[in-house]
Amino acid sequence: VQLQASGGGLVQAGDSLRLSCAASGRTFDHYSVGWFRQAPGKEREFVAATSWGSFNAKYADSLKGRFAISRDNRKNTVNLQMSSLNPDDTAVYYCAAAFGQVSPGMHSYEYDSWGQGTQVTVSS
Repeated sequence: VQLQASGGGLVQAGDSLRLSCAASGRTFDHYSVGWFRQAPGKEREFVAATSWGSFNAKYADSLKGRFAISRDNRKNTVNLQMSSLNPDDTAVYYCAAAFGQVSPGMHSYEYDSWGQGTQVTVSS
């Protein structure tokens, strides 16, 4: 499956932003989808992930309550709603997909399809 992440941009601290990950080539059926981010000079880190049936969502502990992942199977997209953004959220955000996971993975090596990333910049 090919992935396209979008929705990034420049926002101010306290703002909200919604990222979208769209699939092409095939649907997201039976795929877990995760979001990761990578800030300059830092390693890529897990943000959130959802299983195919949306029955199982996982979040980085530090982001619980501010970020919410959801999927729209009709539109074949997975969205990441981010609120109360702060400069520490500045990063390139990537979506990734893994086929057949029962529980969505929290590590990048668990995913085999990646989008190109979308830049999120939060100014103070």
